[in-house]
Amino acid sequence: MEENSLLHFLDDTPSSHYRKTCDGYASQNDGDDHSDSSDTDPANARERLEHLLNQPANKFCADCGTPDPKWATCRALPFGAFICIKCSGTHRSLGVHISKVISVNLDEWTDEEVNCLANSGGNATVNTRYEAFLPENYKKARQDFATEERASFIRKKYELQQFVTDPQFSCPLRKPGADKHHNQQHAGSRHGTFRNSWRKKDPDHKIVKKMMDVAMVEFVGLIKVDIIRGTNLAVRDVMSSDPYVMIILGHQSMKTKVIKSTLNPIWNERLMLSIPHPVPPLKLQVFDKDTFSSDDRMGEAEVDIQPLISAAREYQNSIITESAQICTFLASENSILAKDSVISIVDGKVEQEIVLRLQNVEHGELEIKLECVPLSQ
Repeated sequence: MEENSLLHFLDDTPSSHYRKTCDGYASQNDGDDHSDSSDTDPANARERLEHLLNQPANKFCADCGTPDPKWATCRALPFGAFICIKCSGTHRSLGVHISKVISVNLDEWTDEEVNCLANSGGNATVNTRYEAFLPENYKKARQDFATEERASFIRKKYELQQFVTDPQFSCPLRKPGADKHHNQQHAGSRHGTFRNSWRKKDPDHKIVKKMMDVAMVEFVGLIKVDIIRGTNLAVRDVMSSDPYVMIILGHQSMKTKVIKSTLNPIWNERLMLSIPHPVPPLKLQVFDKDTFSSDDRMGEAEVDIQPLISAAREYQNSIITESAQICTFLASENSILAKDSVISIVDGKVEQEIVLRLQNVEHGELEIKLECVPLSQ
């Protein structure tokens, strides 16, 4: 009897109830058809996502309480919650191993990502776990919090997990391998070995400092970078190259897939980064992938994205429905532009198409398309 009661209790937790509700909703939409095809149906994923978003607790940011959150985070902790765009900037800085940020409206959702949110129990259950022992006198993040205060709270909540256990009955968090390092230091002392700690900075300290610097950055929007194709790239192997593109914006970086054995690769790949303030140039670097040595450089370029951001802000509430050109940047022999570049409105989106001459290389061009999404969206 006690065992049955315990099982009933475990099966009736908030996250379990939330999961049952989502599963029931999915079953209703599936009808009697339980084939695997429904698991990959984007429409089904979108319907389930909207259902989750309409749950009372999910109508407010899990971290600061801002109403109508349009972003979500899910990853391997595991947890899944709906958050606002200001909190999403800090979540991005934590790294995808902790928090993967997805836009409710701008990204295509898979059933796996929706399941992450459903299985976590939503904002209410996530906060029940990660704010279980939030001190009474501790100020949780609010809508009007400064970037630094917001970032500090989110890092303590998810990365350091300071509010998961009662501090009266828990030990300080240690990094993996800390005990081993501690024992090695004591063993060295017993053998009379002394370390000049001031000669070499602790690499862990540098990592923590860098993460703090990133977390304190204020973001003003998102930029979508479509890496379309490369043309007449430089040879770095015997007869060809295996190129890929790295994009860098402030502390953030992402790279495309590698295209094997070609000097005219076609990527057609979209990458997305947060736009920090102040706005740095967007850097693009092309590399040749090598297996047994460091990757060879195949050229680089920098793009000033400030005009695109200004145009996106100006026209974000525009009622223009037809395609229209906003401004044009002319190419020249000494310019990094291989062709004229146009900022235009297409289907209500502000975009810029660019063909770049790669710098610090014999030859090569890179075609990209940029789209800016202001903070208010």
